[in-house]
Amino acid sequence: MKSKVYAAIDIGSNAARLLIKKAAFSEGKLSELDKLLLLRVPLRLGFDVFAKGKVGNRRAENLLRLMKAYRQLMKIYGVDEYRACATSAMRDADNGPELIKEVKDSTGIRLELIAGEEEARIVYANHMECMMDRKGSYLYVDVGGGSTETNFIEDGELKSSQSFNIGTVRILSDKVTSEEWASLKASMRLLAQQHEHIDIIGSGGNINKIYKMAARKNVEESSVSVGELRSIYNMLAPLSVEERMERFNLKEDRADVIVPAAEIFLTIAEIVGARKIIVPVIGVADGLIDSLVAADLEKS
Repeated sequence: MKSKVYAAIDIGSNAARLLIKKAAFSEGKLSELDKLLLLRVPLRLGFDVFAKGKVGNRRAENLLRLMKAYRQLMKIYGVDEYRACATSAMRDADNGPELIKEVKDSTGIRLELIAGEEEARIVYANHMECMMDRKGSYLYVDVGGGSTETNFIEDGELKSSQSFNIGTVRILSDKVTSEEWASLKASMRLLAQQHEHIDIIGSGGNINKIYKMAARKNVEESSVSVGELRSIYNMLAPLSVEERMERFNLKEDRADVIVPAAEIFLTIAEIVGARKIIVPVIGVADGLIDSLVAADLEKS
């Protein structure tokens, strides 16, 4: 049996994550995949980008500091291969390409700037195995700080992928256009017209936290009803960020974005008529590592 250590770096609009996993291979197949480290740091690049069009000096410096730290952690954990991606905020930043070059020059880390559709595919691919046996219609929804990615799956087969510039940080920055909301709603209405029943598979830190907060949930299926989501939203929305932090033990960088995230999920759920949201607790970083493992399996 041989083993290999993989890492994934996901630079989002709200936070930057480092995920490290160790894979064991036996007879050309993956036998184990264990998480060694998951680190999340709230860089909040989107608050600069969506307001000013670029990453400001302070957050740019913090990005470089963090990438240097992530590089050292990958060395400590003996990472053999990694993939690092930047998503919505860096896509929109005027100085995005310049920052990517600075990261490469100062740390050696190669950051990929991925499009929204690629981001949707990466997240979906991570849960594809579990979806293969699922009959019926599902909408895979990943809500991030800068964008929302959707994948429509029917009887285990991916039918369509879309990306919308609607995210939690973008909403808080008042930078979501009415045209983008109209595009999202029109796409969801079309799905609802074509399919009688659709349930949602939710991805992202906010829906994970909402699931943990839910008083009523299906633990065996890891799902929460849309009605319960609405109750949590109604409980959180009237409160200030400080009150949410105090009452529900939320960190500041979660307490502000959790309400717009719930709004996005509720908007989609109500249009497509979803009754529940399945929460498998996965994200872009998991998908990045899965893509590296899959590439190695193809070579063997």
